[in-house]
Amino acid sequence: MSEVANRRAWAIIVHGGAKPIAPELHQAHRDGCLRALAVGQAVLEAGGSAVVAVEMSVRALEDDATFNAGYGAVRNARGDIELDAAIMDGASLAVGAVAAVKTLRHPISVAATMLSQTPVLLVGDGAEMFGREHDAEFCAPADLLVDRRGDPGCDTVGCVALDSLGNIAAGTSTGGLTGCHPGRVGDSPLPGCGLYADNQVGGVSLSGEGESLIRTTLAARLMHSLESVAPGAAIDAALARLGRVGGEAGLVVIDADGRIGWGHTSAQFAVAYASAGQPPHAFINRDEDPQEDSA
Repeated sequence: MSEVANRRAWAIIVHGGAKPIAPELHQAHRDGCLRALAVGQAVLEAGGSAVVAVEMSVRALEDDATFNAGYGAVRNARGDIELDAAIMDGASLAVGAVAAVKTLRHPISVAATMLSQTPVLLVGDGAEMFGREHDAEFCAPADLLVDRRGDPGCDTVGCVALDSLGNIAAGTSTGGLTGCHPGRVGDSPLPGCGLYADNQVGGVSLSGEGESLIRTTLAARLMHSLESVAPGAAIDAALARLGRVGGEAGLVVIDADGRIGWGHTSAQFAVAYASAGQPPHAFINRDEDPQEDSA
């Protein structure tokens, strides 16, 4: 059978982080998610891969000071910035991740370069050395800081995509947690905690209180549920599990059949999604979205 005959519907969803969002910032978060979505959507519409779509969408979020990833990072207790990012390829189960980096302009792209390498996770100076060896973009840490105007920015951005060949990818990126202990690494670069992708099941990207997501390995638990139930039910089960340790979270999901789902326990969760049969939509709260994915 030809590759053309094997093509199927694509889908993509991005998120800007699970957190309280002031009413005056709602539209900026919707617009930023829609811009990032459009970048990944263009890749998928042209027949490109889910991995590239996720990388490009997350890069767009890293470029947008509305979000805490890349440009828009926050300071830890020592006044430094430390960025984390990861991407996973559901076709090969390859993972690339970087953590506690200070000068990488686009951590998600360095993580994507690692997909073909042996290491899964590189931290600090080692990750930046890898970036230099692979012509990554660098900048001064101060260049990534912005005036957040009262928005603490403690969140993670992410994306999940399904391409026309049935391949799924998931990605995350974060600019850290305001005032956290130096060297702190949350869930974002950890497969099974902040993200996961498997062509046979689906993909998920999370945002929320990283320590709680790590303790519950929430991405892994959602993927296990997704083997037998629709995205909506899997999300509900994962968020219920989070109640054991407390904390807030938001999740975006695409299953192997292309069904999109999302949910959150945080006050707001900026999300945008589109598919081959559905135009782009953006929301701040799940209650705004009439979509039902439980079929």
